[in-house]
Amino acid sequence: MKILVLGSGAREHAIITALLSEEVTHEITCAPGNAGIAEDVPCVQISATDPAACAHLAAGLEVDLVVVGPEAPLVAGVADAVREQGIPVFGPDAAAAALEGSKTFAKRIMDAAGVPTGRAVRAATLLDAETALDDFGAPYVVKADGLAAGKGVIVTHDRDAAVEHASYWLAHGDVLIEEFLDGEEVSLFVLSDGHDVLPLSPAQDFKRLRNGDAGPNTGGMGAYSPLPWLAEQFGTERAFVDECLETIAIPTIRQLESEGTPFVGLLYCGLIVTAKGIRVIEFNARFGDPETQVVLPRLVTPLSDLLYAAAVGGLGVLSRPEFSSDAVITVVLASENYPDDPITGRPLGGLERASEVEGVHLAHAATTADPDQSGTLLASGGRVLSVVARGTSFGQARQRAYSALGEMWLEGGQFRTDIAQKVDESHTVITDPWAGRS
Repeated sequence: MKILVLGSGAREHAIITALLSEEVTHEITCAPGNAGIAEDVPCVQISATDPAACAHLAAGLEVDLVVVGPEAPLVAGVADAVREQGIPVFGPDAAAAALEGSKTFAKRIMDAAGVPTGRAVRAATLLDAETALDDFGAPYVVKADGLAAGKGVIVTHDRDAAVEHASYWLAHGDVLIEEFLDGEEVSLFVLSDGHDVLPLSPAQDFKRLRNGDAGPNTGGMGAYSPLPWLAEQFGTERAFVDECLETIAIPTIRQLESEGTPFVGLLYCGLIVTAKGIRVIEFNARFGDPETQVVLPRLVTPLSDLLYAAAVGGLGVLSRPEFSSDAVITVVLASENYPDDPITGRPLGGLERASEVEGVHLAHAATTADPDQSGTLLASGGRVLSVVARGTSFGQARQRAYSALGEMWLEGGQFRTDIAQKVDESHTVITDPWAGRS
């Protein structure tokens, strides 16, 4: 197939890596891509949030499928514009993408579909927000209603911090004050063709910046898959997934269909396993980052078959996707001062040696070629790249990931050393491989 992947992050690099690993050869183009993606496939420098430009490029390339990676192009209506050209798209149109673009819309859909989730109050003023915070009590949960690049949520016992967060985001729109839900978080990806669904394997990500889930929320500092503790609680991973499909994914997709806004693409179910059962924390309208980096390497079923079937309404005739039993983890390398105001433009080194570690590959997120020095890469954003490692056990995967990180360098770079530590059968505590560097 000829496939156009829109986006420039590690998620898109992971998608492209999975497509390139298939036995069938695909002709893949990425727009706009990044320095790492450009080493694998041709990249075209257009804005992924420009519907007309994306539709024009897809038509000009005569692609068979467009895969929209990030949320911003979906909310901007890129999928709508491409579909108007008669080209199959994996990604919802703008109306259905409101499931991520507006948390208020998502809550309404969940209520209408009877999906289990926490209580929430929409606040348009600081007084409304403070009243709701006091009604719910600590821990306080405040969410920006619209897109916020993973930075719009705060969970804190500090009321002043919650009020400050609400005040900041109220300048950009409404906020939601939500009931705090306690338990283990799970990310479940569900493919949808607007009516039928197929699940992928669950993953767990690490949203906080520092070890021990300390520090501010980020777009994600690491992830792992599969989740062995799900079998302990639900009997099997499949039993957990089946319950999620029956009580969450299918009711949501069918509710959107009934309202004339069919959801075609990837429904990201951000879940929490509480003492009272599985609850939805949030929905996203695309593959999650960094969870995609650990789910797709375990996928045995060709990804292209799944994406195309979803885009053309053919999931109902496919079998549930198959996954390997390998353990996969990813560790995100971020720039200094991320997530506040990351310092960019610094050289990134050791990538070739890192890639030589067995079972490791790199998914680039914010890298660019140094125009003044051939072959040198620069960090161009907050989350720079994902180190992805697989093994027959989590202990092996973790050792490989951090060995690879030890080969790399980025001035001021930061990463967590406790990714997947709780499921590491060897109970190994990783020592910071950058400790002691000048």
